[in-house]
Amino acid sequence: MAFTEKHSPGSFCWVELGTSDQPGAKAFYGALFGWQFVDSPMGPGDFYTTFKLEGRKAAACFTLRPDEAKMGIPPHWNLYISVANAAKSTSHAKECGGKVFCGPFDVAGHGIMSTIADPTGAVFSIWESKDHPGFAVQGQHAAFCWADLMSTDPARAAEFYSDMFGWGTVAGDEGYLHIANGTEHIGGIPPVNQRSPNTPPHWMIYFQVDDCDAAAAKAKELGANMFMGPMTIEHVGRMAVLADPQGATFALFQPLTGK
Repeated sequence: MAFTEKHSPGSFCWVELGTSDQPGAKAFYGALFGWQFVDSPMGPGDFYTTFKLEGRKAAACFTLRPDEAKMGIPPHWNLYISVANAAKSTSHAKECGGKVFCGPFDVAGHGIMSTIADPTGAVFSIWESKDHPGFAVQGQHAAFCWADLMSTDPARAAEFYSDMFGWGTVAGDEGYLHIANGTEHIGGIPPVNQRSPNTPPHWMIYFQVDDCDAAAAKAKELGANMFMGPMTIEHVGRMAVLADPQGATFALFQPLTGK
């Protein structure tokens, strides 16, 4: 199992689902991944759900606010990136051409966050940890394992994230750019022709599974829509892209045996 207690700056540290139906999302992901959940009050009739895998924090979800719904923000998975100083990173994001939507602000003593769009429009959050480092498990069945940046301008995006987090990129097959945080490959940027022209730039979240075909079939039985796959990526593994019953998109990934 892959247990993680701390996340170095520039690493992916948390994923959070904003949904239109929190009880429905809890039922779907609980059945699909075997996640347990803990609800924490956020106000009258409002709560934050922490998903746990074998007792360790794996992800979270909340109900989208009415103002977010009015803005047309759909259910989605949001990616968090660890930083040492959220205030400095937020200011630096503006200098690098990013757009700050909110923050930095303190989240109940757990950490400090900001939500930012890169120059191509993909939204992410930064997280300066206090008592909540983020994932306590990843890179195993039913846990986060990877993220792809679906961008309209991979070169500009790579430049921005390099300036922001010191990420490097390594060219792979068919124009795919592997993202490296130090020596660790944490995600990638597919070429433009591999993204849907009708979908705005975004970060695609991957959850690892032992059997992609079985997990995808189960997701469909639970009400998910299949967008792509399951399909084989040569020398890498199998993957599928789906939307949960509320419409939030995510991917499943089954690594090659022995990887």
